[in-house]
Amino acid sequence: MKRLFLILAALLLPLAAAAAVAAEGLVPQQVAPGVWAIEGPMVQRDAQNLGNNATFGLIETSDGAVLVDPGGSYAGAKALAEVVRGLTDQPVKYVIDTGGQDHRWLGNGYWKAQGATIIASADAVADQKERGSMQLTMLAQLIGDGLKGTDPTYADVTFDDSYTLTLGGREIEIRHPAPAHTPGDSFVWLPKERVVFTGDIVFVHRILGVMDFSDSAGWLDAFDAVAALNPAHLVPGHGPATDLATARADTRDYLANLREKMRAHIDAGGDIIGAVDVDQSAYSHLDQFDALAKRNAQAVFEQMEWE
Repeated sequence: MKRLFLILAALLLPLAAAAAVAAEGLVPQQVAPGVWAIEGPMVQRDAQNLGNNATFGLIETSDGAVLVDPGGSYAGAKALAEVVRGLTDQPVKYVIDTGGQDHRWLGNGYWKAQGATIIASADAVADQKERGSMQLTMLAQLIGDGLKGTDPTYADVTFDDSYTLTLGGREIEIRHPAPAHTPGDSFVWLPKERVVFTGDIVFVHRILGVMDFSDSAGWLDAFDAVAALNPAHLVPGHGPATDLATARADTRDYLANLREKMRAHIDAGGDIIGAVDVDQSAYSHLDQFDALAKRNAQAVFEQMEWE
């Protein structure tokens, strides 16, 4: 028995050490009483961040806590749990997946094992099922052994357009207004506190990524649904907690500018090769601009060519 314990301890120690390192890269920021943003690094997924290169959220109530997005892997979720334990004594009762990107759902298995109920839009779950295998393959290359224990785990509760959760006197609204960065992107709204967690509908201080599964037109509609709330505090999917004006400048204005320039390029007979030369220089100050701007241009060209 003692030998078995030592073997198990040896197997679990690297995972625990990795989680501790990743937890150091997660920075909590209180935005309202009992409400926090937990910001991960803006770099690519790697063995240090365990896929937690995004911003998460925590909502404390007297009857338990609600986590907005679970972490990018099983080990990433454990790292996130370390941060959560430093903020509240309440157990995490619910986890909300705000979309289909890996850091929005692949940590579900850890929280499910702790007894949490997972909530997501039906479109997000469909996207997770479609792209999950590809995401796991990618993460195996990027985070290596940090992927151990990560298995696809889907929501217990799904909804089409909106879902309201009431816990410990807090009203928590989840809305899926339109496809954006991913087909099932949702935001989480606390009407009393006027705090919104946007998931990947908003990127702050770094350039957003338009992928082949993104919808650049729907993304504008999703942002406008967030803006219509006039939130006092906005927690983006990437970057620190901020205000609506900053979110607009870094997300909506960038996307609207790219679509406007791309429409002119297409109407002038431009092709996908020339799409990369569309002027995005006004946003070159955003992190990851050099890595993503040209790819964004080609993705938007492909979407707008048939609009």
